[in-house]
Amino acid sequence: MFSVKKQEMTTKTFRIPNDLLQKLEMIAQKNGVSVNNLVIQCCEYALENLEER
Repeated sequence: MFSVKKQEMTTKTFRIPNDLLQKLEMIAQKNGVSVNNLVIQCCEYALENLEER
């Protein structure tokens, strides 16, 4: 059975270099997602593929 799940979110402010933000905005727009959604996906990917030391 399908059920809609709501993910809890927290608002946090981060400073991002202007050139990086422009790249993120272009990629998000090309893929039809929000910048917020793209940043979440990038962070999750980075953490999942982080080399352990």
